[in-house]
Amino acid sequence: MTAAQETGGETQPWGEVSPDAARRLLVAAVQAFAERGYHATTTRDIAGRAGMSPAALYIHYKTKEELLHRISRIGHDKALSVLRTAADGDGTVAERLADAVRSFVRWHAEQSTTARVVQYELEALGPEARAEIVALRRRTDAVVRELIDDGVRAGEFEVPDASGTTVAILSLCIDVARWFNIAGRRTPDEIGLLYADLVLRMVGHTGDTAAVLARK
Repeated sequence: MTAAQETGGETQPWGEVSPDAARRLLVAAVQAFAERGYHATTTRDIAGRAGMSPAALYIHYKTKEELLHRISRIGHDKALSVLRTAADGDGTVAERLADAVRSFVRWHAEQSTTARVVQYELEALGPEARAEIVALRRRTDAVVRELIDDGVRAGEFEVPDASGTTVAILSLCIDVARWFNIAGRRTPDEIGLLYADLVLRMVGHTGDTAAVLARK
């Protein structure tokens, strides 16, 4: 699945990027960064994938880093939105945590090309851009930490180290982007369900885990 095909249910992938030439360059950059890494990718590589001249890239993006920053900002915003929407849904804390994990994992599988760039090229950004993205990541951490704390208070979870468990859960979910293969034996939904089960075990869920996972 290419970066242009990754939709996550969106009617127009990367539709927030305009004009069309800027969008084509961004999609090409996602593909190049995911395959070769940020530092090994040149602006000529990106422009060539987009069917444009290297000079055309600078009309829309001043630098290669600006492209990475735009990709990272959009990707983190979308991933956070997916997680937050599920976490704010109906149900018990355990049900909301399971839904949040399933949704977050599914996004990282369905958008694996994009997610690899978004999650693993952070250090290539300059200090100002990196600080902006780190702030978004902290908001993502806070969503999971809040669910854990709520579950402990409600007597649904038994978690000795909420901070460490938060990091472990997010690391587990995010790493799906690194290894997911669309041709593999598990679908994004199946992986999401598996990880939701694992996470409920991690937080010491005290209720009927099977019933939680059976909820649609």
